[in-house]
Amino acid sequence: RPDLAAALRELRAQYEALAARNLQAAEDWYRARCARLHERAARSQEAVRASRREAGEFRRQLQARLVEMESLRGAHQSLERQLQELEERHNAEAAGLQDTIGQLEDDLRNTKNEMARHLREYQDLLNVKMALDIEIAAYRKLLEGEETLFNVGSGGLPSLNSLPSPTYSFQPRSFSSST
Repeated sequence: RPDLAAALRELRAQYEALAARNLQAAEDWYRARCARLHERAARSQEAVRASRREAGEFRRQLQARLVEMESLRGAHQSLERQLQELEERHNAEAAGLQDTIGQLEDDLRNTKNEMARHLREYQDLLNVKMALDIEIAAYRKLLEGEETLFNVGSGGLPSLNSLPSPTYSFQPRSFSSST
């Protein structure tokens, strides 16, 4: 029996040593595993915080872009309205200018017609003046011829005095004018 008790004690000591070693190994493994998990959790928490910060930054940027987009949309609509108003005003001005051009063309046409009428009247008056100048010249010649005959007759030519005095019949031309 002593051998058995000693063997059992030895076995028990070996089991206890083995159990202590296993327990120590399990505790070491557990501590190492916990340390790695804590380290990984800390890294994950830092990554989560960084992700949250980044998401927050992206949200702020998104909000800023949305606000900017809304202001640009408003500016675009305002510019579109201004463009439409300018086009309407331009079209109205163009129509007014076209009317003015039409009136000026009518005035020009009327003025040209009036100028042509005045030119015709001037030509008619010029023709009448020329005819009167010719008539006046003819009368002058007749009067000068009469004077010459009269002067020659009173200078002592009795035979010329006995001649019958010539009579002239002059028919003045009648000129018609549009005035």
